[in-house]
Amino acid sequence: MSTAKDEIFEKNVIAATTAWLENMVIGLNLCPFAKAIHVKKQIRFAVSMAVDCNSLLADFRRELTLLVAANPEETESTLIIHPAVLGEFLEYNDFLGVCDGELEEMELDGIVQVASFHPAYQFAGTKADDVTNFTNRSPYPTLHLLRESSVSRAVAQFPNVEGIYKANVATMRKVGKTQLERMMVDWLKLRQ
Repeated sequence: MSTAKDEIFEKNVIAATTAWLENMVIGLNLCPFAKAIHVKKQIRFAVSMAVDCNSLLADFRRELTLLVAANPEETESTLIIHPAVLGEFLEYNDFLGVCDGELEEMELDGIVQVASFHPAYQFAGTKADDVTNFTNRSPYPTLHLLRESSVSRAVAQFPNVEGIYKANVATMRKVGKTQLERMMVDWLKLRQ
């Protein structure tokens, strides 16, 4: 049973995540596909109150089931935001393998994919303070559930999918680490 305090916390988590989505992902055009589904309100924001991996996995399963059953015109993708578990990036990164296994177990491999975002995201082969890591940094650990059919459609309509990563790296370098860190602080203020 959710308390008023829980509801306020959820609202603040969603506000910070929405600000990140609008200002970083859409505002800096890191994902050219995000704006349309955000404007149409087709993104489900699901805040997991899990404090351990087993509870988060149960929430992950539930959100997978809900997404697959939903009409894509109403829910195109889901952001599972889990502020109280997997705060350490390496633990979070290991959990992504559990998510992939669960997709296979539920026979959803090839139907849904998981994109990953974390406050301390670090690409393999980069240093923790590398500005390019900000392309996948979010206010909270977040699992983004995407319909494979939607991704395929979007990719088919986009002329230069391969160029997205390079453009994102260039954008991160242009904006600079100081400004990106300032943006993160601003989002985190929304969660208080």
